[in-house]
Amino acid sequence: MESEINKTESGKRSTLMSLLIILLAFLIYYCVMVMLGPSIKLKEIRKKYPADQSGSDNVNGRIYSDSLWLALFKEKAFLQSKIAMAQTDSVSLSLNLADSTANLEISGVIVHSSRIKRIYTSKILRSDNEYAILSMISVPLTITRDYATIKKEPVMIKMAPKDTSEYKPDILPDTSGIEPVRYILKTDKGVSIYVYQEEKTKFRDKVGLFLFDLNYRLRRTIISFKSVILLKAPEYQPFIRVKLPRADAKILYRAIPRKGHVAVYL
Repeated sequence: MESEINKTESGKRSTLMSLLIILLAFLIYYCVMVMLGPSIKLKEIRKKYPADQSGSDNVNGRIYSDSLWLALFKEKAFLQSKIAMAQTDSVSLSLNLADSTANLEISGVIVHSSRIKRIYTSKILRSDNEYAILSMISVPLTITRDYATIKKEPVMIKMAPKDTSEYKPDILPDTSGIEPVRYILKTDKGVSIYVYQEEKTKFRDKVGLFLFDLNYRLRRTIISFKSVILLKAPEYQPFIRVKLPRADAKILYRAIPRKGHVAVYL
């Protein structure tokens, strides 16, 4: 009887150890696949937006490696993107990361400007092969989806009174100026734009922001796990993170159309 109990316990330990080994192996495999994501994404960008930097002779090689030439190429890509946006006759967003400004534009005319307080971008957007990246953003990024802590188009539903005796004025406080602002803009080029408010949030708002971030991260993790299970590296999404004053961040989000365009100057 005692030997049977020992065998049962030994079998349970063996099963548990096997499960732990399998789990550890999967986690290592998952981490490796995730780490391959940025390099795979950069290869895709180089293949889709080729840029010849080598030149056919030493003179061309020196030109392509010159910092002034690169600065001019950046400006050209940005202007090409802005010209394309101006032709749409719609509200668009231009992010000038060099000047730390975020602008709303209509037909190429700036109608609202905001100062970016903090900027952080993916390494591959600042990689050595910058010409391929600049070729990619020489065309406006098109917003395909967004996630936000605020409503895109706030709506208040009211029941019309039958007569003046039933009329009651709105007594709800205006919270539009104090609600925390955080949103993510997904684009067709795979670049994600994260916008955060500059102001610190109150404790009650931090819970909502934490849940917003957690929900988005869980969604991305589930997608990554599905890719890994299918023996594919999860798609890496280059990102641009900026901090803006809360009022400006809200104005930009609500002014840009759902399928709006974004021009970026790196």
